[in-house]
Amino acid sequence: MHFEEDVMRPEYDLRGGVRGKYYKQYKEGTNVVLLEPDVAAVFRDSESVNQARRVLIKAAGQLEQPASPKAGRS
Repeated sequence: MHFEEDVMRPEYDLRGGVRGKYYKQYKEGTNVVLLEPDVAAVFRDSESVNQARRVLIKAAGQLEQPASPKAGRS
């Protein structure tokens, strides 16, 4: 389709819309994560992504954590 042929349909009346209405809310926090194409090819839905992340979280929790330096020591 060429740009000249691109016509807004009457039912798409956007005259009362507000640009950026939800921008501030979005910037304050969202749980949207963009996957790279190679990753998205493997994880096709939220459930599969969440399962994989839970496995990773569990595995990371089983690793020994390095001892934190004691406060006040130089």
